[in-house]
Amino acid sequence: MLGLLVNNNEQKELEYLIKRELEELLLDIEDKRIDQTVKKAMAVRYKSLFQLFQRVASERECLKYIPKKLENQ
Repeated sequence: MLGLLVNNNEQKELEYLIKRELEELLLDIEDKRIDQTVKKAMAVRYKSLFQLFQRVASERECLKYIPKKLENQ
């Protein structure tokens, strides 16, 4: 287990960066031109980032990004 000390500004910056990445992944996963193998890799990345997001964001913010059935896309 690793620990990380961040101040409020750093927490907000982490939250912002992760949210942008999650949104970008969601858009790419919905793109019909992208191969299913790549989409599966994106889904794995999304889940990892979401777990990190849960550590820095409020519960209310997390509700907006709860992963749906990404593996079926």
